[in-house]
Amino acid sequence: MTTPYPSTSPDRLEKLLGALALLMLGFVVAAVLRGMDEWPRIPLVIWLHLTTIVTALALTPILLWRRRGTRDHRALGYAWAGSMLLTAIDSLFVRTINPGQFSPIHALSVLTIVLVPSLVLAARSHNVARHRRTVRGLIIGALLIAGFFTFPFERLLGHWLFG
Repeated sequence: MTTPYPSTSPDRLEKLLGALALLMLGFVVAAVLRGMDEWPRIPLVIWLHLTTIVTALALTPILLWRRRGTRDHRALGYAWAGSMLLTAIDSLFVRTINPGQFSPIHALSVLTIVLVPSLVLAARSHNVARHRRTVRGLIIGALLIAGFFTFPFERLLGHWLFG
């Protein structure tokens, strides 16, 4: 007998994505701690960006690994979605690679700004399959891939971690 909704239990991909989010969170925290001497020179927009992304990274495994459809999942999901949205909006004001101009990574920010409301609407309408696909896409693209590109040596986190 088939169920009307796909399974809400974490599958292998979601377990892996949660683990990768924790790993990325570890790298971000290590980089920030290593860069402590430079903290006073960091603009507020960067601190906002780091705070929102750390929040999203920390919530990712909780949301992926714990029971879904609960009041806690919804509340944490709204916090995650808000963090992702604020991160994407804030990133439009971070232009350190090409001062005063957008870089290709900003296209991902615009996509995130579009997808986060879609993610919330899918959840609210109980479209589990669409919600799950959108969450996975945001985690892979906006958290992990974009996060990976914050660590090359000429970028702030890469400088702090490896410099």
